[in-house]
Amino acid sequence: MLLWYNSRNCESEGGGKKMKAKREHGDSVDGERDLKRQRVVDSPSSPPEEPLVPYNDDEDDERRALNHIGSREEDGHRVESEEEDDDDEDDPYGLGSTLGRSNRQVEVRRDCPYLDTVNRQVLDFDFEKFCSVSLSNLNVYACLVCGKYYQGRGKKSHAYTHSLEAGHHVYINLRTEKVYCLPDGYEINDPSLDDIRHVLYPRFSREQLEQLDKNKQWSRALDGSDYLPGMVGLNNIQKTDFVNVTIQSLMRITPLRNFFLIPENYQHCRSQLVHRFGELTRKIWHARNFKGQVSPHEFLQAVMKASKKRFRIGVQCEPVEFMSWLLNTLHADLRTSKKSSSIVHKCFQGELEVVKETQSKAIGEKKESDGEQNGALKITDGQIENNNVAAETYRMPFLMLGLDLPEPPLFKDVMEKNIIPQVPLFNILKKFDGEMVTTTVRPPARMRYRVTKLPQYFILHMRRFTKNNFFREKNPTLVNFPVKNLELKDYIPLPAPTKENEKLRTKYDLIANVVHDGKPDEGFYRVFVQRKSEELWYEMQDLHVSETLPQMVALSEAYMQIYEQQQ
Repeated sequence: MLLWYNSRNCESEGGGKKMKAKREHGDSVDGERDLKRQRVVDSPSSPPEEPLVPYNDDEDDERRALNHIGSREEDGHRVESEEEDDDDEDDPYGLGSTLGRSNRQVEVRRDCPYLDTVNRQVLDFDFEKFCSVSLSNLNVYACLVCGKYYQGRGKKSHAYTHSLEAGHHVYINLRTEKVYCLPDGYEINDPSLDDIRHVLYPRFSREQLEQLDKNKQWSRALDGSDYLPGMVGLNNIQKTDFVNVTIQSLMRITPLRNFFLIPENYQHCRSQLVHRFGELTRKIWHARNFKGQVSPHEFLQAVMKASKKRFRIGVQCEPVEFMSWLLNTLHADLRTSKKSSSIVHKCFQGELEVVKETQSKAIGEKKESDGEQNGALKITDGQIENNNVAAETYRMPFLMLGLDLPEPPLFKDVMEKNIIPQVPLFNILKKFDGEMVTTTVRPPARMRYRVTKLPQYFILHMRRFTKNNFFREKNPTLVNFPVKNLELKDYIPLPAPTKENEKLRTKYDLIANVVHDGKPDEGFYRVFVQRKSEELWYEMQDLHVSETLPQMVALSEAYMQIYEQQQ
Protein backbone atom coordinates (compact mmCIF):
# COMPACT_ATOMS: atom_id res chain seq x y z
CA MET A 1 0.00 0.00 0.00
CA LEU A 2 2.85 2.34 0.79
CA LEU A 3 4.55 1.78 -2.55
CA TRP A 4 1.32 2.31 -4.45
CA TYR A 5 0.63 5.50 -2.53
CA ASN A 6 4.11 6.87 -3.26
CA SER A 7 3.80 6.09 -6.97
CA ARG A 8 0.49 7.95 -7.13
CA ASN A 9 2.08 10.82 -5.27
CA CYS A 10 4.95 10.91 -7.72
CA GLU A 11 2.60 10.80 -10.67
CA SER A 12 0.45 13.56 -9.22
CA GLU A 13 3.51 15.70 -8.49
CA GLY A 14 4.83 15.10 -12.03
CA GLY A 15 1.43 15.76 -13.51
CA GLY A 16 1.12 18.89 -11.43
CA LYS A 17 4.46 20.15 -12.76
CA LYS A 18 3.42 19.35 -16.34
CA MET A 19 0.06 21.09 -15.93
CA LYS A 20 1.80 24.05 -14.29
CA ALA A 21 4.26 24.25 -17.18
CA LYS A 22 1.44 24.10 -19.67
CA ARG A 23 -0.43 26.81 -17.79
CA GLU A 24 2.65 29.01 -17.80
CA HIS A 25 3.36 28.24 -21.43
CA GLY A 26 -0.09 29.10 -22.80
CA ASP A 27 -3.77 28.21 -22.56
CA SER A 28 -4.79 24.91 -21.03
CA VAL A 29 -5.80 21.95 -23.16
CA ASP A 30 -9.18 21.89 -21.47
CA GLY A 31 -9.65 25.53 -22.34
CA GLU A 32 -9.00 24.78 -25.99
CA ARG A 33 -11.45 21.89 -25.90
CA ASP A 34 -14.04 24.17 -24.31
CA LEU A 35 -13.46 26.77 -27.00
CA LYS A 36 -13.84 24.20 -29.78
CA ARG A 37 -16.90 22.71 -28.12
CA GLN A 38 -18.40 26.16 -27.76
CA ARG A 39 -17.75 26.97 -31.42
CA VAL A 40 -19.52 23.77 -32.48
CA VAL A 41 -22.49 24.57 -30.25
CA ASP A 42 -22.69 28.26 -31.13
CA SER A 43 -22.31 28.02 -34.88
CA PRO A 44 -25.83 26.76 -35.76
CA SER A 45 -27.56 29.24 -33.44
CA SER A 46 -25.76 32.29 -34.94
CA PRO A 47 -25.84 31.82 -38.73
CA PRO A 48 -23.14 33.64 -40.67
CA GLU A 49 -23.89 36.69 -42.78
CA GLU A 50 -22.21 35.07 -45.80
CA PRO A 51 -23.61 31.51 -45.90
CA LEU A 52 -21.69 30.71 -49.09
CA VAL A 53 -18.32 31.24 -47.40
CA PRO A 54 -17.45 28.28 -45.10
CA TYR A 55 -16.03 29.13 -41.70
CA ASN A 56 -12.34 28.26 -41.60
CA ASP A 57 -10.47 28.06 -38.33
CA ASP A 58 -7.10 27.97 -40.10
CA GLU A 59 -5.94 30.94 -38.08
CA ASP A 60 -6.53 29.14 -34.76
CA ASP A 61 -3.21 27.35 -35.27
CA GLU A 62 -1.54 30.67 -35.88
CA ARG A 63 -3.22 32.16 -32.82
CA ARG A 64 -1.97 29.35 -30.58
CA ALA A 65 1.54 29.72 -31.97
CA LEU A 66 1.56 33.45 -31.50
CA ASN A 67 0.14 33.27 -27.98
CA HIS A 68 3.45 31.77 -26.87
CA ILE A 69 5.23 34.98 -27.88
CA GLY A 70 5.33 37.48 -25.03
CA SER A 71 5.97 41.20 -25.15
CA ARG A 72 9.72 40.99 -25.24
CA GLU A 73 12.80 41.78 -27.32
CA GLU A 74 14.16 38.97 -29.51
CA ASP A 75 17.37 39.44 -31.50
CA GLY A 76 16.88 43.19 -31.50
CA HIS A 77 13.32 42.94 -32.89
CA ARG A 78 10.24 44.36 -31.23
CA VAL A 79 7.19 42.25 -30.39
CA GLU A 80 3.87 44.05 -30.19
CA SER A 81 0.41 43.04 -29.07
CA GLU A 82 -2.48 44.19 -31.20
CA GLU A 83 -6.25 43.84 -31.16
CA GLU A 84 -7.46 41.00 -33.31
CA ASP A 85 -9.98 43.01 -35.30
CA ASP A 86 -7.31 45.60 -36.09
CA ASP A 87 -5.17 42.95 -37.73
CA ASP A 88 -7.23 40.24 -39.35
CA GLU A 89 -10.79 39.14 -39.91
CA ASP A 90 -10.08 35.66 -38.60
CA ASP A 91 -13.60 35.40 -37.27
CA PRO A 92 -15.80 36.59 -40.16
CA TYR A 93 -19.04 35.62 -38.44
CA GLY A 94 -18.54 37.49 -35.19
CA LEU A 95 -18.00 34.44 -32.98
CA GLY A 96 -14.94 35.98 -31.35
CA SER A 97 -16.98 38.05 -28.94
CA THR A 98 -18.68 34.94 -27.55
CA LEU A 99 -15.45 32.99 -27.31
CA GLY A 100 -13.65 35.72 -25.39
CA ARG A 101 -10.34 35.32 -27.18
CA SER A 102 -7.37 37.27 -25.91
CA ASN A 103 -5.31 39.78 -27.90
CA ARG A 104 -2.92 38.23 -30.38
CA GLN A 105 0.73 39.22 -30.28
CA VAL A 106 2.62 39.68 -33.53
CA GLU A 107 6.33 40.23 -33.88
CA VAL A 108 7.19 43.44 -35.74
CA ARG A 109 10.47 43.73 -37.61
CA ARG A 110 11.95 46.69 -39.43
CA ASP A 111 14.09 44.53 -41.68
CA CYS A 112 13.13 41.57 -43.83
CA PRO A 113 15.44 39.53 -46.10
CA TYR A 114 12.68 39.20 -48.72
CA LEU A 115 11.97 42.89 -49.39
CA ASP A 116 14.07 42.80 -52.55
CA THR A 117 11.60 40.26 -54.05
CA VAL A 118 8.74 42.82 -54.10
CA ASN A 119 7.79 43.49 -57.74
CA ARG A 120 5.91 46.77 -58.14
CA GLN A 121 5.50 46.21 -61.89
CA VAL A 122 2.87 43.47 -61.36
CA LEU A 123 0.88 45.19 -58.60
CA ASP A 124 -2.63 46.24 -59.65
CA PHE A 125 -5.13 47.20 -56.95
CA ASP A 126 -7.91 48.20 -59.37
CA PHE A 127 -9.48 44.73 -59.34
CA GLU A 128 -12.05 43.51 -56.87
CA LYS A 129 -10.50 42.42 -53.61
CA PHE A 130 -11.43 38.72 -53.76
CA CYS A 131 -9.27 35.67 -53.09
CA SER A 132 -8.20 34.10 -56.38
CA VAL A 133 -8.81 30.59 -54.96
CA SER A 134 -11.82 30.77 -52.63
CA LEU A 135 -13.43 33.88 -54.23
CA SER A 136 -14.05 35.24 -50.73
CA ASN A 137 -13.68 38.93 -49.88
CA LEU A 138 -12.89 38.27 -46.19
CA ASN A 139 -9.35 38.76 -44.92
CA VAL A 140 -7.72 39.08 -48.36
CA TYR A 141 -3.98 39.60 -48.85
CA ALA A 142 -2.10 40.61 -51.99
CA CYS A 143 1.17 38.85 -52.78
CA LEU A 144 3.68 41.63 -53.42
CA VAL A 145 5.82 39.30 -55.55
CA CYS A 146 3.27 38.11 -58.14
CA GLY A 147 0.33 40.46 -57.48
CA LYS A 148 -2.29 37.73 -56.89
CA TYR A 149 -4.89 37.89 -54.10
CA TYR A 150 -5.13 35.16 -51.43
CA GLN A 151 -7.19 34.70 -48.29
CA GLY A 152 -5.84 34.50 -44.73
CA ARG A 153 -2.36 33.87 -43.42
CA GLY A 154 -2.91 30.93 -41.04
CA LYS A 155 -1.16 27.60 -41.55
CA LYS A 156 -4.04 26.20 -43.62
CA SER A 157 -4.82 29.39 -45.53
CA HIS A 158 -4.35 30.00 -49.26
CA ALA A 159 -1.74 32.72 -48.74
CA TYR A 160 0.30 30.46 -46.45
CA THR A 161 0.13 27.62 -48.99
CA HIS A 162 1.15 29.98 -51.80
CA SER A 163 4.16 31.19 -49.79
CA LEU A 164 5.40 27.60 -49.43
CA GLU A 165 4.66 26.47 -52.98
CA ALA A 166 5.86 29.54 -54.90
CA GLY A 167 8.45 30.86 -52.46
CA HIS A 168 6.72 34.29 -52.31
CA HIS A 169 7.03 35.70 -48.80
CA VAL A 170 5.74 39.32 -48.66
CA TYR A 171 1.98 40.00 -48.39
CA ILE A 172 -0.13 43.09 -47.68
CA ASN A 173 -3.56 43.05 -46.06
CA LEU A 174 -5.89 44.87 -48.47
CA ARG A 175 -8.00 46.27 -45.63
CA THR A 176 -5.53 47.22 -42.89
CA GLU A 177 -2.55 47.92 -45.21
CA LYS A 178 -0.24 45.93 -42.90
CA VAL A 179 2.56 43.92 -44.52
CA TYR A 180 3.53 40.43 -43.32
CA CYS A 181 6.19 37.86 -44.11
CA LEU A 182 4.93 34.31 -44.62
CA PRO A 183 5.35 31.56 -43.55
CA ASP A 184 7.26 33.18 -40.63
CA GLY A 185 4.23 35.28 -39.67
CA TYR A 186 5.92 38.49 -38.49
CA GLU A 187 4.85 41.99 -39.52
CA ILE A 188 7.18 44.13 -41.63
CA ASN A 189 7.42 47.80 -40.67
CA ASP A 190 9.62 49.35 -43.35
CA PRO A 191 9.24 52.89 -44.85
CA SER A 192 10.14 51.58 -48.31
CA LEU A 193 6.63 50.04 -48.55
CA ASP A 194 4.81 53.36 -48.07
CA ASP A 195 4.53 53.94 -51.83
CA ILE A 196 2.58 50.65 -52.16
CA ARG A 197 0.19 51.75 -49.39
CA HIS A 198 -0.36 55.08 -51.18
CA VAL A 199 -1.26 53.27 -54.41
CA LEU A 200 -3.58 50.90 -52.54
CA TYR A 201 -5.41 53.78 -50.82
CA PRO A 202 -4.46 57.23 -52.19
CA ARG A 203 -4.73 60.08 -49.68
CA PHE A 204 -5.17 63.81 -50.11
CA SER A 205 -4.86 66.68 -47.65
CA ARG A 206 -6.88 69.91 -47.71
CA GLU A 207 -3.77 71.80 -48.85
CA GLN A 208 -3.28 69.41 -51.78
CA LEU A 209 -6.85 70.01 -52.96
CA GLU A 210 -6.17 73.73 -53.34
CA GLN A 211 -3.17 73.03 -55.57
CA LEU A 212 -4.80 70.48 -57.90
CA ASP A 213 -6.07 73.05 -60.42
CA LYS A 214 -2.72 74.90 -60.31
CA ASN A 215 -0.46 71.89 -60.79
CA LYS A 216 1.27 71.80 -64.18
CA GLN A 217 3.68 69.00 -63.33
CA TRP A 218 3.56 65.62 -65.06
CA SER A 219 3.95 62.34 -63.17
CA ARG A 220 5.98 59.33 -64.26
CA ALA A 221 4.77 55.73 -64.03
CA LEU A 222 7.01 52.73 -63.30
CA ASP A 223 7.28 51.85 -66.98
CA GLY A 224 8.71 55.29 -67.76
CA SER A 225 5.54 56.71 -69.34
CA ASP A 226 4.38 60.19 -68.33
CA TYR A 227 0.81 61.03 -67.34
CA LEU A 228 -1.15 63.97 -65.98
CA PRO A 229 -2.92 63.47 -62.62
CA GLY A 230 -6.63 63.82 -63.33
CA MET A 231 -6.09 63.13 -67.04
CA VAL A 232 -5.41 59.40 -66.91
CA GLY A 233 -7.09 56.99 -69.31
CA LEU A 234 -9.79 54.58 -68.17
CA ASN A 235 -9.78 50.96 -69.33
CA ASN A 236 -12.71 49.96 -71.55
CA ILE A 237 -13.57 46.56 -70.11
CA GLN A 238 -16.27 45.71 -72.66
CA LYS A 239 -18.53 48.40 -74.15
CA THR A 240 -18.08 50.58 -71.08
CA ASP A 241 -17.07 53.75 -72.96
CA PHE A 242 -20.38 55.34 -71.87
CA VAL A 243 -19.20 55.00 -68.25
CA ASN A 244 -15.71 56.30 -69.02
CA VAL A 245 -16.86 59.53 -70.69
CA THR A 246 -19.29 60.19 -67.82
CA ILE A 247 -16.58 59.72 -65.20
CA GLN A 248 -14.08 61.89 -67.09
CA SER A 249 -16.70 64.65 -67.37
CA LEU A 250 -17.55 64.56 -63.66
CA MET A 251 -13.85 64.74 -62.75
CA ARG A 252 -13.89 68.37 -64.05
CA ILE A 253 -16.49 69.43 -61.45
CA THR A 254 -14.22 70.98 -58.79
CA PRO A 255 -16.57 70.90 -55.74
CA LEU A 256 -17.70 67.34 -56.52
CA ARG A 257 -14.10 66.17 -57.03
CA ASN A 258 -12.85 67.81 -53.82
CA PHE A 259 -15.74 66.29 -51.84
CA PHE A 260 -14.92 62.74 -52.94
CA LEU A 261 -11.14 63.12 -52.53
CA ILE A 262 -11.62 63.32 -48.73
CA PRO A 263 -13.23 60.05 -47.48
CA GLU A 264 -14.20 61.66 -44.14
CA ASN A 265 -16.86 63.67 -46.01
CA TYR A 266 -18.94 60.53 -46.66
CA GLN A 267 -17.77 58.07 -44.02
CA HIS A 268 -21.32 58.08 -42.57
CA CYS A 269 -22.66 56.68 -45.85
CA ARG A 270 -23.09 52.91 -46.20
CA SER A 271 -23.55 52.91 -49.97
CA GLN A 272 -20.94 50.85 -51.83
CA LEU A 273 -21.50 53.02 -54.91
CA VAL A 274 -20.49 56.19 -53.04
CA HIS A 275 -17.30 54.65 -51.64
CA ARG A 276 -16.31 53.07 -54.96
CA PHE A 277 -16.85 56.38 -56.74
CA GLY A 278 -14.65 58.04 -54.12
CA GLU A 279 -11.90 55.43 -54.58
CA LEU A 280 -12.01 55.88 -58.36
CA THR A 281 -11.78 59.67 -57.98
CA ARG A 282 -8.72 59.39 -55.73
CA LYS A 283 -6.99 56.98 -58.12
CA ILE A 284 -7.59 59.26 -61.12
CA TRP A 285 -6.12 62.30 -59.33
CA HIS A 286 -3.30 60.46 -57.54
CA ALA A 287 0.17 61.67 -58.59
CA ARG A 288 2.10 58.56 -57.46
CA ASN A 289 0.41 55.77 -59.44
CA PHE A 290 2.46 52.82 -60.68
CA LYS A 291 0.82 53.04 -64.12
CA GLY A 292 -0.65 55.76 -66.28
CA GLN A 293 -4.20 54.39 -66.46
CA VAL A 294 -6.95 53.20 -64.14
CA SER A 295 -9.35 50.25 -64.49
CA PRO A 296 -12.82 50.98 -63.03
CA HIS A 297 -13.50 47.31 -62.13
CA GLU A 298 -14.76 47.83 -58.58
CA PHE A 299 -16.83 50.87 -59.55
CA LEU A 300 -18.53 48.95 -62.38
CA GLN A 301 -19.40 46.08 -60.05
CA ALA A 302 -20.98 48.57 -57.62
CA VAL A 303 -22.90 50.14 -60.53
CA MET A 304 -24.23 46.76 -61.67
CA LYS A 305 -25.40 45.94 -58.16
CA ALA A 306 -26.94 49.34 -57.41
CA SER A 307 -28.71 49.61 -60.78
CA LYS A 308 -29.91 45.98 -60.65
CA LYS A 309 -27.99 45.28 -63.89
CA ARG A 310 -29.62 48.13 -65.78
CA PHE A 311 -26.05 49.22 -66.59
CA ARG A 312 -23.68 46.32 -66.98
CA ILE A 313 -20.47 45.28 -68.67
CA GLY A 314 -20.89 44.22 -72.30
CA VAL A 315 -24.08 46.19 -73.01
CA GLN A 316 -23.82 49.63 -74.63
CA CYS A 317 -25.93 52.37 -73.05
CA GLU A 318 -26.33 56.11 -73.50
CA PRO A 319 -24.16 58.36 -71.30
CA VAL A 320 -27.06 60.70 -70.56
CA GLU A 321 -29.07 57.86 -69.02
CA PHE A 322 -26.09 56.76 -66.96
CA MET A 323 -25.29 60.34 -65.90
CA SER A 324 -28.88 60.94 -64.79
CA TRP A 325 -29.03 57.66 -62.84
CA LEU A 326 -25.61 58.17 -61.24
CA LEU A 327 -26.27 61.73 -60.04
CA ASN A 328 -29.69 60.85 -58.60
CA THR A 329 -28.37 57.72 -56.89
CA LEU A 330 -25.36 59.51 -55.37
CA HIS A 331 -27.67 62.26 -54.10
CA ALA A 332 -30.09 59.77 -52.55
CA ASP A 333 -27.26 57.84 -50.86
CA LEU A 334 -25.42 60.91 -49.56
CA ARG A 335 -28.26 62.87 -48.00
CA THR A 336 -28.90 62.28 -44.32
CA SER A 337 -32.66 63.03 -44.45
CA LYS A 338 -35.35 63.46 -47.08
CA LYS A 339 -35.22 67.26 -46.92
CA SER A 340 -31.44 67.60 -46.76
CA SER A 341 -29.33 68.49 -49.78
CA SER A 342 -26.10 66.96 -51.07
CA ILE A 343 -23.00 67.98 -52.99
CA VAL A 344 -24.71 66.74 -56.19
CA HIS A 345 -27.65 69.15 -55.90
CA LYS A 346 -25.39 72.01 -54.83
CA CYS A 347 -23.47 71.65 -58.10
CA PHE A 348 -26.13 70.74 -60.66
CA GLN A 349 -29.63 71.56 -59.45
CA GLY A 350 -31.55 74.36 -61.17
CA GLU A 351 -35.25 75.17 -61.37
CA LEU A 352 -37.80 75.41 -64.18
CA GLU A 353 -41.22 77.04 -64.36
CA VAL A 354 -43.52 74.78 -66.37
CA VAL A 355 -46.84 75.77 -67.92
CA LYS A 356 -48.85 72.73 -68.97
CA GLU A 357 -51.92 73.09 -71.17
CA THR A 358 -54.22 70.08 -71.60
CA GLN A 359 -57.64 69.52 -73.14
CA SER A 360 -60.28 69.00 -70.46
CA LYS A 361 -63.02 66.66 -71.70
CA ALA A 362 -64.93 66.61 -68.42
CA ILE A 363 -65.08 70.40 -68.34
CA GLY A 364 -66.28 70.55 -71.97
CA GLU A 365 -69.10 68.07 -71.28
CA LYS A 366 -70.14 70.03 -68.20
CA LYS A 367 -70.20 73.30 -70.10
CA GLU A 368 -72.32 71.81 -72.86
CA SER A 369 -74.84 70.47 -70.38
CA ASP A 370 -75.00 73.82 -68.55
CA GLY A 371 -75.29 75.73 -71.84
CA GLU A 372 -72.23 77.84 -71.10
CA GLN A 373 -70.21 79.51 -73.81
CA ASN A 374 -66.85 78.08 -74.81
CA GLY A 375 -65.09 81.42 -74.40
CA ALA A 376 -65.63 81.49 -70.64
CA LEU A 377 -62.59 81.86 -68.38
CA LYS A 378 -62.55 79.98 -65.08
CA ILE A 379 -59.89 79.59 -62.35
CA THR A 380 -60.03 76.51 -60.10
CA ASP A 381 -57.30 75.08 -57.83
CA GLY A 382 -54.53 77.12 -59.45
CA GLN A 383 -55.58 76.09 -62.95
CA ILE A 384 -56.88 78.45 -65.62
CA GLU A 385 -59.55 76.95 -67.89
CA ASN A 386 -60.25 78.65 -71.22
CA ASN A 387 -61.86 77.08 -74.30
CA ASN A 388 -61.83 73.66 -72.66
CA VAL A 389 -58.08 74.02 -72.08
CA ALA A 390 -56.71 73.67 -68.53
CA ALA A 391 -53.42 75.51 -67.94
CA GLU A 392 -51.41 74.39 -64.93
CA THR A 393 -48.30 76.24 -63.72
CA TYR A 394 -45.77 74.68 -61.38
CA ARG A 395 -42.04 74.67 -60.65
CA MET A 396 -39.77 71.66 -60.88
CA PRO A 397 -36.04 71.11 -60.19
CA PHE A 398 -33.68 69.78 -62.86
CA LEU A 399 -30.15 68.37 -63.04
CA MET A 400 -29.82 68.57 -66.85
CA LEU A 401 -31.75 70.07 -69.76
CA GLY A 402 -32.66 68.16 -72.93
CA LEU A 403 -32.44 70.11 -76.22
CA ASP A 404 -34.33 69.10 -79.38
CA LEU A 405 -32.42 69.15 -82.68
CA PRO A 406 -34.14 70.14 -85.97
CA GLU A 407 -35.00 67.29 -88.28
CA PRO A 408 -32.35 66.58 -90.96
CA PRO A 409 -33.41 66.85 -94.66
CA LEU A 410 -34.86 63.70 -96.21
CA PHE A 411 -33.32 64.11 -99.67
CA LYS A 412 -29.75 64.23 -100.91
CA ASP A 413 -28.16 67.15 -102.71
CA VAL A 414 -26.96 67.31 -106.35
CA MET A 415 -23.71 65.52 -105.48
CA GLU A 416 -25.71 62.59 -104.06
CA LYS A 417 -24.51 63.33 -100.58
CA ASN A 418 -26.48 63.87 -97.44
CA ILE A 419 -26.78 67.46 -96.35
CA ILE A 420 -25.66 67.84 -92.75
CA PRO A 421 -27.45 70.88 -91.34
CA GLN A 422 -26.02 73.17 -88.67
CA VAL A 423 -27.86 74.98 -85.92
CA PRO A 424 -26.65 77.53 -83.35
CA LEU A 425 -26.94 76.53 -79.72
CA PHE A 426 -28.98 79.66 -79.02
CA ASN A 427 -31.74 78.52 -81.41
CA ILE A 428 -32.35 75.26 -79.57
CA LEU A 429 -32.03 77.02 -76.18
CA LYS A 430 -35.19 78.99 -77.03
CA LYS A 431 -37.11 75.96 -75.80
CA PHE A 432 -36.62 77.44 -72.32
CA ASP A 433 -37.58 81.06 -73.01
CA GLY A 434 -41.10 80.62 -71.58
CA GLU A 435 -42.83 81.30 -74.92
CA MET A 436 -41.91 78.46 -77.25
CA VAL A 437 -44.47 75.63 -77.16
CA THR A 438 -43.35 72.00 -76.97
CA THR A 439 -45.99 69.36 -77.66
CA THR A 440 -46.02 65.96 -75.99
CA VAL A 441 -47.81 62.90 -77.35
CA ARG A 442 -48.39 60.86 -74.17
CA PRO A 443 -50.25 62.47 -72.54
CA PRO A 444 -51.21 65.04 -75.19
CA ALA A 445 -50.26 68.46 -73.85
CA ARG A 446 -48.65 71.75 -74.77
CA MET A 447 -45.66 72.63 -72.56
CA ARG A 448 -43.79 75.90 -72.02
CA TYR A 449 -40.59 76.05 -69.97
CA ARG A 450 -38.70 78.94 -68.36
CA VAL A 451 -35.50 78.76 -66.30
CA THR A 452 -36.06 80.39 -62.89
CA LYS A 453 -32.83 79.33 -61.17
CA LEU A 454 -29.43 78.74 -62.75
CA PRO A 455 -27.16 75.98 -61.38
CA GLN A 456 -23.42 76.37 -60.84
CA TYR A 457 -22.80 73.64 -63.44
CA PHE A 458 -25.11 73.48 -66.44
CA ILE A 459 -25.57 70.07 -68.16
CA LEU A 460 -27.06 70.15 -71.67
CA HIS A 461 -28.11 67.05 -73.60
CA MET A 462 -28.68 67.08 -77.39
CA ARG A 463 -31.28 64.47 -78.26
CA ARG A 464 -29.59 62.80 -81.22
CA PHE A 465 -31.18 59.35 -81.01
CA THR A 466 -34.77 58.45 -81.77
CA LYS A 467 -36.20 54.96 -81.66
CA ASN A 468 -39.19 53.69 -83.61
CA ASN A 469 -40.75 50.26 -84.04
CA PHE A 470 -38.11 49.15 -86.55
CA PHE A 471 -34.72 50.72 -85.86
CA ARG A 472 -32.79 53.43 -84.05
CA GLU A 473 -31.97 56.67 -85.86
CA LYS A 474 -29.29 59.27 -85.25
CA ASN A 475 -29.65 62.97 -86.04
CA PRO A 476 -26.31 64.20 -87.50
CA THR A 477 -27.08 67.93 -87.11
CA LEU A 478 -24.03 69.90 -85.99
CA VAL A 479 -24.50 72.35 -83.11
CA ASN A 480 -22.47 75.57 -83.15
CA PHE A 481 -21.61 76.62 -79.61
CA PRO A 482 -19.08 78.91 -77.91
CA VAL A 483 -16.30 77.32 -75.86
CA LYS A 484 -16.04 80.37 -73.59
CA ASN A 485 -18.42 83.12 -72.45
CA LEU A 486 -21.81 81.55 -73.14
CA GLU A 487 -24.13 84.42 -72.17
CA LEU A 488 -27.57 83.02 -71.32
CA LYS A 489 -29.43 86.25 -70.52
CA ASP A 490 -29.28 87.34 -74.17
CA TYR A 491 -31.35 84.35 -75.29
CA ILE A 492 -33.57 83.22 -72.44
CA PRO A 493 -35.31 85.43 -69.83
CA LEU A 494 -33.83 84.94 -66.39
CA PRO A 495 -35.21 85.88 -62.96
CA ALA A 496 -33.96 88.90 -61.08
CA PRO A 497 -31.59 88.22 -58.15
CA THR A 498 -33.36 87.68 -54.83
CA LYS A 499 -30.97 89.86 -52.81
CA GLU A 500 -30.33 93.55 -53.51
CA ASN A 501 -26.53 93.46 -53.73
CA GLU A 502 -26.42 90.05 -55.40
CA LYS A 503 -25.20 89.91 -58.98
CA LEU A 504 -26.81 87.40 -61.30
CA ARG A 505 -24.10 85.26 -62.90
CA THR A 506 -25.22 84.29 -66.40
CA LYS A 507 -21.90 83.63 -68.17
CA TYR A 508 -20.70 80.05 -68.56
CA ASP A 509 -17.55 78.33 -69.88
CA LEU A 510 -17.49 74.86 -71.42
CA ILE A 511 -15.45 72.32 -69.42
CA ALA A 512 -16.58 68.95 -70.91
CA ASN A 513 -18.08 67.93 -74.26
CA VAL A 514 -19.16 64.32 -74.89
CA VAL A 515 -19.48 63.36 -78.58
CA HIS A 516 -20.71 60.28 -80.43
CA ASP A 517 -19.04 58.90 -83.57
CA GLY A 518 -20.36 56.25 -85.94
CA LYS A 519 -23.70 54.57 -86.43
CA PRO A 520 -26.40 54.60 -83.72
CA ASP A 521 -25.87 50.99 -82.60
CA GLU A 522 -22.21 50.54 -83.54
CA GLY A 523 -20.63 53.86 -82.62
CA PHE A 524 -18.51 54.89 -79.68
CA TYR A 525 -18.21 57.84 -77.31
CA ARG A 526 -15.31 60.16 -76.58
CA VAL A 527 -15.01 63.34 -74.56
CA PHE A 528 -13.18 66.66 -74.76
CA VAL A 529 -12.21 68.02 -71.34
CA GLN A 530 -10.38 71.15 -70.22
CA ARG A 531 -7.37 71.18 -67.92
CA LYS A 532 -7.76 74.27 -65.78
CA SER A 533 -4.13 74.72 -64.75
CA GLU A 534 -3.07 75.49 -68.33
CA GLU A 535 -6.48 76.02 -69.99
CA LEU A 536 -5.64 73.32 -72.51
CA TRP A 537 -8.11 70.90 -74.11
CA TYR A 538 -7.61 67.14 -74.19
CA GLU A 539 -9.41 64.46 -76.16
CA MET A 540 -10.05 61.30 -74.13
CA GLN A 541 -11.29 58.01 -75.50
CA ASP A 542 -10.82 55.14 -73.02
CA LEU A 543 -7.01 54.76 -72.67
CA HIS A 544 -6.24 57.29 -75.39
CA VAL A 545 -5.45 60.80 -74.06
CA SER A 546 -4.09 63.51 -76.36
CA GLU A 547 -3.97 67.31 -76.43
CA THR A 548 -6.20 69.04 -78.98
CA LEU A 549 -7.12 72.53 -80.15
CA PRO A 550 -10.21 74.36 -78.82
CA GLN A 551 -11.39 74.77 -82.44
CA MET A 552 -11.61 70.98 -82.80
CA VAL A 553 -14.00 70.77 -79.85
CA ALA A 554 -16.68 72.72 -81.70
CA LEU A 555 -16.42 70.64 -84.90
CA SER A 556 -17.76 67.42 -83.37
CA GLU A 557 -21.25 65.98 -83.00
CA ALA A 558 -21.92 67.21 -79.47
CA TYR A 559 -24.06 64.84 -77.42
CA MET A 560 -23.75 66.10 -73.84
CA GLN A 561 -22.04 69.24 -72.50
CA ILE A 562 -21.15 70.60 -69.06
CA TYR A 563 -20.75 74.37 -68.59
CA GLU A 564 -19.24 76.02 -65.52
CA GLN A 565 -20.57 79.31 -64.17
CA GLN A 566 -18.08 82.16 -64.20
CA GLN A 567 -17.43 83.49 -60.69
